[in-house]
Amino acid sequence: MSSTVTRTRLGMAAAAVSIVVLAGCSSPESSDKASAASCEPAKGKVTLQYWNAVPGMEKVVDLWNKKNPDIQVETKNISNDQYGTIGNALKAGKAPDLAQVGYDQLPNLRTQDAFVDASACEEAAAAKSKFVPWTWSQASFGDTGVFALPQDTGPMALYLRSDIFEKYDVAIPETWDEYAAAAKKLHKADPDLTITYFDPNNAEWFNGLLWQNNAKMYGYADDKWHVTVESEQSEQVAQYWQQLISDKLVRTDLAHGSTQMYAAYQKDQIASYVGASWGYSMFRDNLPKQAGKWTIVPMPTWGANGASGNWGGSTVAFMKGSKHLYESVKFNTWLNTDPEALALENELGGLYPAASDGLELPSLAEGVPYYDNQKIFDVFAESSKKVDTSFTWGPTQKTVNLALQDAMAKAAAGDGTLSDALTAAQDAALKSMQDQAIPAAAGK
Repeated sequence: MSSTVTRTRLGMAAAAVSIVVLAGCSSPESSDKASAASCEPAKGKVTLQYWNAVPGMEKVVDLWNKKNPDIQVETKNISNDQYGTIGNALKAGKAPDLAQVGYDQLPNLRTQDAFVDASACEEAAAAKSKFVPWTWSQASFGDTGVFALPQDTGPMALYLRSDIFEKYDVAIPETWDEYAAAAKKLHKADPDLTITYFDPNNAEWFNGLLWQNNAKMYGYADDKWHVTVESEQSEQVAQYWQQLISDKLVRTDLAHGSTQMYAAYQKDQIASYVGASWGYSMFRDNLPKQAGKWTIVPMPTWGANGASGNWGGSTVAFMKGSKHLYESVKFNTWLNTDPEALALENELGGLYPAASDGLELPSLAEGVPYYDNQKIFDVFAESSKKVDTSFTWGPTQKTVNLALQDAMAKAAAGDGTLSDALTAAQDAALKSMQDQAIPAAAGK
């Protein structure tokens, strides 16, 4: 993501969200429900606080404010420290009315009693039919509550510098084996060129790679969580990227969205990018001189099933402490279902809508000038269909991600391997759940 897009597009989670309800999260019949009962319109003008990490969101909010003088919204960009900012505000009792929260962070924040149930608001409950089903299930935790409305998803694909591939007569890779072969050919042709980079401090991206290979990190059975972070499928992904790192066919010194990353692309030192749908605006906005040189194709696959991965996706959550639930529902529903709002969010922030109607936006059916007028959203739409919707996030994912990143950084520096990083993440998952009295065991 660009320097202005440092938000974490956390992964769209599973349809199997009934699991999340059993994760030690607060019951929907608790204080959340009591707060929801006060869904009454305010008397007089209201100002809502909405925190997010989406570039250009202030312009979307301006559009709402012009049309709704009695429900004004103030937006705050928290991309520099999204979850730290939200966490600190919750501790201080100063959370906003609404906040952008990634799917994989919803269970973790719910254990902190961060949300209010908006299901008493008729419009919130009725919004269910407006979203892709699995996204709604995740936001509602599979029960009767409405704790957030889905906003976007992040199906993955492969971004290619087609001019570089053509220059060195390298075919577009369709499998990960072909991608590794392309990496060798490109680097041999130009020692300063690598096919991509591996950011060891980006667990969310790596989770998307695991997701593609059916490497389910968690399951739930017999009243306990079964942690399978270091499964055989996960090991295959880890060993693949470890080999690329060991052979120096990918760079490990670049952080995603950093100035250094863009500089490397600008200098033609990197030939591709494994990313999500929301990333299309990154290159457009930060590398304007490379217009027409990029092509987006399906993500390389592991097998004949052609499965894809997902990196990112978020919701707009109803935060505990809001005194204006009725008005929050009004704005949240408009923000994530209104065609004009969705089109602007896609144009400015690169959001790929979670709303069913949003996928039919005219702008998503058109060619994108920066990508040589390619209809890139057709690629992402196809990718979305091939994402395993049974993939599930655990209730302590933030802790697991931090452990994974720490160990991946060590591996990138030559201290251990990515397989060791999986073991560290597995151990962190088990310990963090046990520390919170959440029944858990290592799974197969």
